[in-house]
Amino acid sequence: MSERIAVIEGDGIGQEVIPAAIEVLESLDLDLEFVEGEAGDAVKADTGEALPQGTYNLAANADATLFGAAGETAADVILPLRDAVDSFVNIRPAKAYPGVDAVRPETDLVFLRENTEGVYSGHEDDLSDDLSTLTRVVTTSASEKLAAFACDYVEDSDDHDGFSVVHKANVMRKTDGRFRDGVVGVADDRGVDTDEVLMDAFATHVCLDPEQFDVIVCPNLAGDVLSDLAAGLVGGLGLLPSANIGDDNALFEPVHGTAPDIAGEGIANPSAAILSAAMMLDHLGYSEESQRVETAVESVLAEGPRTGDLGGDADTKEMTAAIVDRL
Repeated sequence: MSERIAVIEGDGIGQEVIPAAIEVLESLDLDLEFVEGEAGDAVKADTGEALPQGTYNLAANADATLFGAAGETAADVILPLRDAVDSFVNIRPAKAYPGVDAVRPETDLVFLRENTEGVYSGHEDDLSDDLSTLTRVVTTSASEKLAAFACDYVEDSDDHDGFSVVHKANVMRKTDGRFRDGVVGVADDRGVDTDEVLMDAFATHVCLDPEQFDVIVCPNLAGDVLSDLAAGLVGGLGLLPSANIGDDNALFEPVHGTAPDIAGEGIANPSAAILSAAMMLDHLGYSEESQRVETAVESVLAEGPRTGDLGGDADTKEMTAAIVDRL
């Protein structure tokens, strides 16, 4: 039986890099059915909704979703899409590839980010003309569920021995304290090694010596910011894929946004979208094909052709064609 993949290009370069990822997937001749949905700024302008109910339902009922990017309506699109697949963890690898001019070529990190709570819970209020508030939500149950996933992640891999818990419990004692206690408690029960790093100290240390870190488990906002910081170490956001994992469903997306400065020019780097598709293949059980795609991307990054953000002069289609050729 074929796997049903919801495809949502969104705005900006999402409309260029997601077709590139689909081209790579189609070259593998797998039993995948691609069903398109619409979301983003243009959709809101036309319909009044950034994420129509039909697109939400498409993602909720698909075997997996491949999403590009959204512009001004990003919060109105990606947060509900993560809800549609019941995602509780966001996986963001940040790896330097041979041939890419990276600030820290030794970088090889994986961020496991809590994906449902924190300051992204959406509880904001205007209490007066002078005062707005934001409520931060942290539960023991969500923290422990993330910790259990992190333990499984490192135990199932020969490459990871444990993980770092990154938090700010010295200041946010109730919320980050609860997060830290929940994560460390599960890891201790499972016999998984952990170390703790304050998030501001981590931001410095990861830039100076990224090799001291491996798998990083962190709250929602910290994971968002710190993984983007790590992107700067490896060559930019055009190289970072991500996965939003739920119990029975998942959503995959490049970490970069819509890149309005180059949207429509056909020069966007498709690597992050294609690597996101590789993560999707692995999630669906196509581990061998996933590795083939990642290896093909690595080969093109090392040998070219590369897009302008990586110092080359190839366009999106040329780089995609080279990856398909490697496959």
